[in-house]
Amino acid sequence: MVNIGNSWDLLLKDEFKKDYYLRLRQFLKNEYATKTIYPNMYDIFNALKYTPYEEVKVVILGQDPYHGPGQAHGLCFSVKAGVEPPPSLKNIFKEIESDLEIKMSGAGDLTPWAEQGVLLLNTVLTVRQGQPNSHRGMGWEILTDKIISLLNERKEPIVFLLWGANARSKKNLITAPQHLILETVHPSPLSAYNGFFGCRHFSKTNIFLSKIGKKSIDWQL
Repeated sequence: MVNIGNSWDLLLKDEFKKDYYLRLRQFLKNEYATKTIYPNMYDIFNALKYTPYEEVKVVILGQDPYHGPGQAHGLCFSVKAGVEPPPSLKNIFKEIESDLEIKMSGAGDLTPWAEQGVLLLNTVLTVRQGQPNSHRGMGWEILTDKIISLLNERKEPIVFLLWGANARSKKNLITAPQHLILETVHPSPLSAYNGFFGCRHFSKTNIFLSKIGKKSIDWQL
């Protein structure tokens, strides 16, 4: 069925047997067979593969994958190596440069963040080419809400970065007092100047991690 290859397999084992997920799986089999769907089916669970449950320090929530050719590879906001970063990702890099006074290379593959404990999770994990939100309401949200709830149960503190209305709607799932929630508008060009620029979420995250005795994230790419 699903083989993530780390602690998530056991944590989500029962979820993958539930009716909603079996229906979602059947829907996806048909979608991948008849349409162009992103990401590649072997990349769907990359966020979980790169960042095991016990290694999560930070969660960044996205909405659904990029819907253009060659972009999505299972990590929210990230694009494959060699692909031009989309506008939202460019704005994320601008904020990092301003916040941390470092220079970003412009490379859009965020895998190095995932490998340091940043879970780059979309709330919907697949999409049709050219049709944003086309797989919304098909069952992914039930699974990703469960993932957020499991992270909320963890005793070790986690930083949750909630950018935009979709991500902020998940705030009610994060109830444990040890976690830090940082929220602002989405980094898209439509809203970045209304609070994303200047939010300093990257330095705030590292200050919090240092306080709890965890290694800070090297955000530089």
